Amino acid sequence: MTRAGARLTGILLLAACGAEPVPEGPYAPGIAPGAEAVEGTLVGHRLMQAGEYELAIDAFSRAAAGRGMTTDILAGLGSAHLGLGRLGTAERLLRRAVEQDDAVPEVWNNLGVVLMEKGNATEAAEIFRRAYALDDGESDAIRDNLRLALAKSENPGYDTASEQEYKLVRRGSSDYLIRKIP
Repeated sequence: MTRAGARLTGILLLAACGAEPVPEGPYAPGIAPGAEAVEGTLVGHRLMQAGEYELAIDAFSRAAAGRGMTTDILAGLGSAHLGLGRLGTAERLLRRAVEQDDAVPEVWNNLGVVLMEKGNATEAAEIFRRAYALDDGESDAIRDNLRLALAKSENPGYDTASEQEYKLVRRGSSDYLIRKIP
């Protein structure tokens, strides 16, 4: 049987079952009515992993429209703004997130990263201490950030050219790494 004949047979079998054939081509499939949508914060976190911070902000904003400004959404928005270098907005959102009762160590860590980026190593060290305590010392990223903040706060002339990376973390198995460009 030729390739065209096999394709025609497949289409006829699908039509006999009442199913519509999926068109081939370079375009994504259309909307699937009745399909379950993927949760907005999950989409936002995946976009953050891919470095698509603007799209992540859109996804977190859509999630906020449906669920309100939860701690997870505030933290996601703050982290996305940090990834874009919008430190003032990131700090404001992350401070709102840590004011919530259910703030996790990762949110405190990310606020500390913002403060480090803004040059406030003393306050960042206090924030990292809190994150480390809440985490029971489990996270290597939080510990590394605390060490860097302590070194910079104890010695303001600390050579930042040799230590240029801060780790931005999120809930779950993956983490984000924010590198400060020298």
